[in-house]
Amino acid sequence: MAWEIVVGIETHAQLLTRSKIFSGAATAFGAAPNTQASAVDIALPGVLPVLNRGAVELAIRFGLAVGGPEVIRRRSVFARKNYFYPDLPKGYQISQFELPIVTGGSIQIETESGSKTVRLTRAHLEEDAGKSLHEDFHGMSGIDLNRAGTPLLEIVTEPDLRGAKEAVAYARALHSLVRWIGICDGNMQEGSFRCDANVSVRRAGDAALGTRCEIKNLNSFRFMEQAIEFEARRQIELIEDGKAVEQETRLYDPGRNETRSMRLKEDAQDYRYFPDPDLLPLVVSEQDIERIRSEMPELPGARFRRFTDQLAIAPATARVLVGDKVLSDYFEETAQGASPEVVRQAANWIAVSTNARLNDRNIGIADAPVRPRQVRQLIERVVDGTISGKIAKEIDEVMWSAGGTPDEIIEKRGLKQISDTGAIEKIVDEVLVANAKQVADYRSGKEKAFNSLVGQVMKASKGKANPAQVNDILRRRLKG
Repeated sequence: MAWEIVVGIETHAQLLTRSKIFSGAATAFGAAPNTQASAVDIALPGVLPVLNRGAVELAIRFGLAVGGPEVIRRRSVFARKNYFYPDLPKGYQISQFELPIVTGGSIQIETESGSKTVRLTRAHLEEDAGKSLHEDFHGMSGIDLNRAGTPLLEIVTEPDLRGAKEAVAYARALHSLVRWIGICDGNMQEGSFRCDANVSVRRAGDAALGTRCEIKNLNSFRFMEQAIEFEARRQIELIEDGKAVEQETRLYDPGRNETRSMRLKEDAQDYRYFPDPDLLPLVVSEQDIERIRSEMPELPGARFRRFTDQLAIAPATARVLVGDKVLSDYFEETAQGASPEVVRQAANWIAVSTNARLNDRNIGIADAPVRPRQVRQLIERVVDGTISGKIAKEIDEVMWSAGGTPDEIIEKRGLKQISDTGAIEKIVDEVLVANAKQVADYRSGKEKAFNSLVGQVMKASKGKANPAQVNDILRRRLKG
């Protein structure tokens, strides 16, 4: 009988504030251990937390992005989540429980079967714990409290995801969104964006959910997919062998591609939540919400619709462009003041060629040496017939490696496209004389021979002949 994999994701997104959520200590990454931990962060007696307004405003931004003002609580409460671990100096974590700042909302993802809405249960503010260091100490562990008190937004989904690929699609969409609205830098290597996956299995058609296991701290999309697939297989094998799945927290070992038990999964009552007596309820005014909404950027969904409806960009291309705000803004700058045809071709160029070069160099679009005005000029020269698409790729390579504008490179290297009919006819005639067999093959019905002859003409013209004219003249000559 077929099995269904059910996944819910809990994501800790580090909020982009310069100071911590309850103290003035810095949040910058990479400082020497324990140099960014204030008296509040290390819980010295008598200290009191003071809420960071900036963290609250970033949480409101997220609520507006996923559901609008209606999902933002006007009154939320901080609670103490009690547990004991060496890197938690207070013996409790300040979080939100019964009354989180955001309740509900949704995120749209693209799956193999089309668009899907993933419901969000909640998003709540909390502080991060410190970090235990095991690698550099023989027989001991070190504690770095620099992260203690770092502001987090924990974003929790309903169990709407089916399988590893959908889980990764959601994680990518959320990762793009938090970066797009400027609340998190999304750096997974530095721990700014960490996901836990709650995985269970059930037989197809069953309504009840199976026993879930939580896989902690998945810090790459590839590892997330591998971990969920392994954990689902493990649970299915247990059930098919007549054994029970235990609710527990597990860790993923990428070296062995397996999950292993970490501890039994705690329930809410195990943490003994209660309202934090040191913090007043958090009250958000309508004026605050409206002000923050007025400062919000155009959201990815709205930009996607504008690109497809108003600019006539293909949906697949538009989806790539709105996957990253910096890339999307780069395209917007490229398209500014350009003709509709240049806009469409520029969209394809950036989504494919520019993205490929970024991936080859392992850099972001902000670090690309070729800027929007250069891309626009390059596409304009293709559209007005000055150069061919093939020559455009050659010019692009020069711009990425040595700089310069397309017009400068065309002039300096003599790359202007040959559009003179007489000149092209002369090259075509020479190619036909030199390739009598291919001419005969084409006239006997072998269409591939025509493509070969086109290639010969383009080679003879050093790629400069206008391809449309080459095709037209060649077919006329072959009919003669």
